[in-house]
Amino acid sequence: MRKKILVIRFSAMGDVALSAPVISSVLEQHPALEIVFLSRQLFKPFFQEHDRFTFIGADLKGKHKGVAGLKKLQNELIKTHKFDAVVDLHDVLRTKILCFYFKTRGIRCHSINKGRREKKNLINGSLPFKKLKHTTQRYLDVFEKANVPSKLNNGPWISPVVSDSTDAFLKINNCEIKNNSWIGIAPFAAHRSKEWPIEKMQNVISHLTSTGNSVFLFGGGQNEIKKLETIKKKFPKRILVAGQLKLDEELDLISRLDLMVAMDSSNMHLAAIVGTQVVSIWGATHHYLGFGPLNNEHNIIEVSKEKLPCRPCSIFGKITSKKQELCAKKAMELISEEIVLAKITSLADAV
Repeated sequence: MRKKILVIRFSAMGDVALSAPVISSVLEQHPALEIVFLSRQLFKPFFQEHDRFTFIGADLKGKHKGVAGLKKLQNELIKTHKFDAVVDLHDVLRTKILCFYFKTRGIRCHSINKGRREKKNLINGSLPFKKLKHTTQRYLDVFEKANVPSKLNNGPWISPVVSDSTDAFLKINNCEIKNNSWIGIAPFAAHRSKEWPIEKMQNVISHLTSTGNSVFLFGGGQNEIKKLETIKKKFPKRILVAGQLKLDEELDLISRLDLMVAMDSSNMHLAAIVGTQVVSIWGATHHYLGFGPLNNEHNIIEVSKEKLPCRPCSIFGKITSKKQELCAKKAMELISEEIVLAKITSLADAV
């Protein structure tokens, strides 16, 4: 008999992206399992089409907003699906409310243990500095609670559909034929503490363009797009991707790159899950907290804790004190353009 599980993860982009490898692995290892994934419609491209997978986009700013909206959402789900269990990969107020509603229908809900306390203790030094569980393992732990034990497959976990729009975009930018290295640059993150100084990144871009590489500029939101447009003016031959393609089209393009250079950000995870090498630059945060790029932790660039004992000074990049601000700034300042270029060159030459 086929078992059906509802999986919930609404945000953020990087966290939802990290659920894609888990869903892929669980489906492969449990052929009698069907998964319904509840998230924001925007994130649908992260998941492969599968006859035992259904993606449902919630309208959290419209008809599913608030407590009443969540009740309406639960009723809609119950009418069309018969769930054996709910797996909550988010564990926030919104998902707790949904879980409560499902429990009133006799459907058991299993929620993630995010390890908030041990992450906090790792930051403040009350816990020995060691590598904690990766977020994907925490997701898998929830499935195990639901009696669906699984292991993460090797990846890549997404094979984006080749998009005509992406092909057209490349043609417009004179990239129909790939005769050099294609390198993506994603210089921004959700928090400034996770961003390498833009002046240094511009120097890296300048070097990469002067040596004949095709450089693609990635970002999201109007503020980042404006900043990237300024960089584009300085380096006219660089290709501005931000704001030009839909998410599924961007994933297609990222999968065609030889290398992505990113911060501790969603673009880092997007590159990793489609199988593109990613060089990630870390400042305030640290991959020991569980958010490292899958299969690419060996390509992380960071200042060691021995050299800068205050690292990491933030779990997600949020800064709450002057001390943390100074630590984050120092962590990025100590990473030189030469270090980043050396890593990029070693990987690009190996393609």
